Amino acid sequence: MLLSLFPKGKRYTLGQKIDQVSLEIFENIILAGYLPREQKLPVLQKVSIKLDLLKILLRLAFETKCLDNKKYQQLVEQLLEIGKMLGGWIKTLKM
Repeated sequence: MLLSLFPKGKRYTLGQKIDQVSLEIFENIILAGYLPREQKLPVLQKVSIKLDLLKILLRLAFETKCLDNKKYQQLVEQLLEIGKMLGGWIKTLKM
């Protein structure tokens, strides 16, 4: 979906990396949902790192004009919301 917005030259480098990291985030969130409580924290911490990486990649896509301002802002807002939910989940596991 997002990949089609990228110029052809960046589609198979930066665009694919963004798609790959996004899928890894989804996979690990689903995995964490099925794991026993004591095994969730390391997976969720990995998700947090991948989420930070995704934010950096999207910023790079914006700065290289692969994404317009409106689309970038929408994605960043969604990532911030995901980050808040993830942070809450991690916090409850640390208690």
